[in-house]
Amino acid sequence: CRLFLTKRLCYNNKKERDFAILKTDRSMDAYLFHQGTNNYAYRYLGCHMHREEDQWIYTFRVWAPNAERVALVGDFLNWDNGEEMLRTTAAGIYETKISSPVSLEGKKYKYKIQKNGITHLKGDPYAVFSEGGSSGATIILHDSEFLWQDEKWLSHRRATVKSKDKAYIPAPINIYEVHLGSFMRRFDGTFLTYREIAEILVPYVKTMGYTHIEFLPVMEYPFDASWGYQVCAFYAPTSRFGTPDDLRYLINACHTAGVGVILDWVPAHFPKDEWGLYEFDGAPLYEYQGKDRMESPSWGTRYFDVGREEVQSFLISNALYWLREFHIDGLRCDAVAAMLYLDFDRKPGEWIPNRDGGNQNAEAIAFFRKLNQSIYAEKSDVLMIAEESTAFHLVTHPVSEGGLGFNLKWNMGWANDFYSYLSTDPLYRKGAHKALNFPITYAFSENYILPISHDEVVHGKKSFLDKMFGDYEDKFSSFRAAMLYMMTFPGKKMLFMGTEYGQFREWDYSAALEWFMLDYPLHRELREFVASLNRFYLEHSALWERDFIPEGFSWIYPDDSDHNAVAYTRHSEDETLTVLISFAGSVAKNYRLRVSEKGKYKVLFSTFVGVTEEILITKEDGKEQYLELDLPALSGLVLSHIKENVFTI
Repeated sequence: CRLFLTKRLCYNNKKERDFAILKTDRSMDAYLFHQGTNNYAYRYLGCHMHREEDQWIYTFRVWAPNAERVALVGDFLNWDNGEEMLRTTAAGIYETKISSPVSLEGKKYKYKIQKNGITHLKGDPYAVFSEGGSSGATIILHDSEFLWQDEKWLSHRRATVKSKDKAYIPAPINIYEVHLGSFMRRFDGTFLTYREIAEILVPYVKTMGYTHIEFLPVMEYPFDASWGYQVCAFYAPTSRFGTPDDLRYLINACHTAGVGVILDWVPAHFPKDEWGLYEFDGAPLYEYQGKDRMESPSWGTRYFDVGREEVQSFLISNALYWLREFHIDGLRCDAVAAMLYLDFDRKPGEWIPNRDGGNQNAEAIAFFRKLNQSIYAEKSDVLMIAEESTAFHLVTHPVSEGGLGFNLKWNMGWANDFYSYLSTDPLYRKGAHKALNFPITYAFSENYILPISHDEVVHGKKSFLDKMFGDYEDKFSSFRAAMLYMMTFPGKKMLFMGTEYGQFREWDYSAALEWFMLDYPLHRELREFVASLNRFYLEHSALWERDFIPEGFSWIYPDDSDHNAVAYTRHSEDETLTVLISFAGSVAKNYRLRVSEKGKYKVLFSTFVGVTEEILITKEDGKEQYLELDLPALSGLVLSHIKENVFTI
């Protein structure tokens, strides 16, 4: 035995050692991993510690079937040669055990993998903490002892993510999308920690009336400009902002404040950084092997081979890891369309059709069904959200009905059409009116989120406020009308950080949001408008109880293109709200709003004054009853019929 800082577990001879490891690895864990059904793969592979008398025993396992030799190198061994690992399964799991009289927590290691005379230094795919950056060394971390205090929130989650009277998720969901590295920074430009962010972000989001925060990916990524979407260590929260327990602190702070946490998750692809998953054992392993599927032409990243059983174990375990170990309330799956279509981002001749001659990836379809079934079998009250940009059928329908099994999907078609409409001169909006009324024709085909996301405020697309046609003040009026339309239209809601106060500059991942804009009255008033609209949304069940069924919506005026206006009602079990919105550039005098009931109507909310108490009284012309009002340009209001008590003797 070697006796310096550490020593290898002792056996009488190498044959006895090899047999002991092989006996250990002939386990159900290894079998299920290779079958693609080990949903706890992270508890088997990677680094794991236990105590034996006065020794700390560390077991390291890694999957590298194409390797000719695998060694463990690190601070506690030798970075050149290290400790040779033994192959313990025919399908390529390697293992070694290290004994130490002292804890190795905080020490760094990598796997030294040799193939065809070439050596690769790799971080652990199952690292729970990583140095990140250009090195990517894995940092040994013992099991977390973090004490969660969020049982009240988890009980609330169980009570809301469900069905009621055929209405799925009859609860408000209003998401604030956040990139941790640019939400706010210190004066010197350095990052805040997870704990520092918690003290600022959580009360802000709660005060603003959001129900959830969605974080862009926090898994360890080397390249800042990828915004976190090029992940190298899928189980490790990025060390940019602190330790895994620091992230748990942030999530726990959200939950104790009554705010849910959704995490962006990237099961489609990974970058070609040397220390990551890229050709992990000297050959394609986690990625597809065929050139027609292996790599994204535009992103320069490798696509996961989701048809491979061990990759399925890796990814499904990873999704469940964040839900179990970090109490995440939902995962937003990035780039779903890139996985579903064989011809995604490829020209004719660059892809091979499936066996039916089509362009759908049957392996990816099967993977998503398996993923969502595995998650809902254990966590039936979490949100699985697809960022899927096509008309792929039944994305948010149960697997038992032939669907992919997600429960929510971004409505990117609604967003793109709406942005185009808002940037059009009101003089020409009549010809683009379908942007306002067409979305209802498919609104109930899937369970949609209406997203104003990070993707739409970068790369020359302009900030949301700056997308609006018109001069400076017109942009603010258009913004308020657009937000009222979004918040009253069927579907859950999402807004990217900084949009709520009208940041003019496009989002920049490398700098903090321009919070100084709140020194300007129009921007400060805009944020207060968004906060009051958010609170109004939370208080009125008609705006969220029946988001996904036709019974929650009915048109009054779908086709009033002459006035660039729409009018509709939203319904719940307890209330009906009437919504009227104008995107015209001039006032409509004596505008007639047809209503179904006679009497008085209270204006509950207006884009000009927010919450109000104005009363309107119906008129009749022999055919219908209506409200008559002057409808200002770029404005909207929400009304409710006043039920008057009728006494009889």
